[in-house]
Amino acid sequence: MTTSAIDLTKLSGLELLRTAIDLEGRPPYIGDLLGLEIDEVEHGRVVFGVTTRPDFANPLGTTHGGICATLLDSVMSCSVQSTLDAGVGYTTLELKVNYIRAVPIDGRRLTATGTTIHVGRTTATAEGRVVDEQGRLVAHGTTTCAIFR
Repeated sequence: MTTSAIDLTKLSGLELLRTAIDLEGRPPYIGDLLGLEIDEVEHGRVVFGVTTRPDFANPLGTTHGGICATLLDSVMSCSVQSTLDAGVGYTTLELKVNYIRAVPIDGRRLTATGTTIHVGRTTATAEGRVVDEQGRLVAHGTTTCAIFR
């Protein structure tokens, strides 16, 4: 199916997340740049993965913290999006990230899970965790999103 064959504004946040990513002709998004893989999308919870690579390196030769920050922003905000009705939008107001350990750039898969904490009329909060292939915590964070009804 193509983006011209479906009215994306009529989809709930959950429906949009489940269908739009695979639509032919969809606009590019940050996940294309990072090689983001969508593992699970449920109401209030999403799981995305990314595999580290050499161009993710910081000057010290490990994965740049911005990769985990982007991954956390993506899963936490999408967990909020998955709860929204059609025509309701959101944006990140605040993002807090805690880094626990360095991650090599040699093809390690990172898995991030985002879960809503509270979704209200005008704001929502969510939390997220990034783990490595051994299930070790790499980073965790929280977000506050503004909701546009």
